[in-house]
Amino acid sequence: MRPLSQLLRKHILTVKPYSSARSEYPTGNAVPSQASAQTFLDANENAFGSPDGAAVHRYPDPLQMALKRRIGEIKHIPEERINTIFLGNGSDEPIDLIIRAFCEPSIHAASGEILQGDEMIITPPTYGMYEVSAAIHHVVVNRVPLVRTFEGKSGSYRLDVDGILRAITPRTKLIFLCSPNNPTANVFDKRALEQIITSFDGIVILDEAYIDFAEKHSFLPRLAEFPNLVILQTFSKAWGMAALRLGMAFADASIIEVLNKIKPPYNINILTQDAALKALQHTDWKDRVVKDILEERESLMHELSTLHDVQHVFPSDANFILAHFTNARAVYERLVEKGIIVRDRSGVTLCEDCLRITVGTPFENERLLAALTSA
Repeated sequence: MRPLSQLLRKHILTVKPYSSARSEYPTGNAVPSQASAQTFLDANENAFGSPDGAAVHRYPDPLQMALKRRIGEIKHIPEERINTIFLGNGSDEPIDLIIRAFCEPSIHAASGEILQGDEMIITPPTYGMYEVSAAIHHVVVNRVPLVRTFEGKSGSYRLDVDGILRAITPRTKLIFLCSPNNPTANVFDKRALEQIITSFDGIVILDEAYIDFAEKHSFLPRLAEFPNLVILQTFSKAWGMAALRLGMAFADASIIEVLNKIKPPYNINILTQDAALKALQHTDWKDRVVKDILEERESLMHELSTLHDVQHVFPSDANFILAHFTNARAVYERLVEKGIIVRDRSGVTLCEDCLRITVGTPFENERLLAALTSA
């Protein structure tokens, strides 16, 4: 890995973060020894409270330390390594911040030629926000498509490792990999991921949003082995809290320090922090729900594979299934007429005539199958 000072945009090295009232004098869970402080007249808050009496009139802990400590307990991250955790407004915030921190925007000549600027690599089909964030920051995206193969009623997607390594240029700063991948649902081969991470001297972002459904494949226990690795996880999937918009990034403390420096001072509101803390007291509920989803997934995959309209059902390590239909659009519209909404991925690279189907409750899955089998 190149030194961080060579990978970051030069001006980021000298940016001074905003100094908020709560960063100058942390309160509550951030610094328990200071809990005796009772009168706060430093942050220009409304001391009279909010209209409904909810305790939302004080600014939240900008570094969410209580929540990070609980996450550390669950993820087996010791107290002294809590500084390897970043919390964002969904995973989209760290994705945006990483691109903003590392990639210089491209500059074009009048002819359209790119004169300078940094680049990143993605592996379509993949999560769309990588490319959207790159476009917002005017960063060049090099695409190395996955390799797709069909085997009877099944099939597979894999990384083109040689193609990815060939696509790296002196301007390449970031490689985004999603495993389990969205929309293909599969985890990528561990050795392939290792080869990319260790062969690249820039930053690799491994998006593990769906890893709770394929937990043994997570790279988080090995994070210390790879100083150039950023791992993304989320509360939106297995924890059932998509509406909270709470994402996690795990990386070397030096990278997390940069993200904390350039994020908005209070990016995670107190309602989100409190709700997440309460949910994290119920890991048994999460484990039980994941088990139920996995059982429903296997049943749904089997039933889909028996349908005449289904050409292929791809293996899934997530809470959704990618299925290749004879005419996906016609099936999608038929389902809409019956009030059932799935995702038509036909316009996505290597997903022609494919529908992405989230695993629902037993009732929802039965309703879906009944609609698919009806004339």
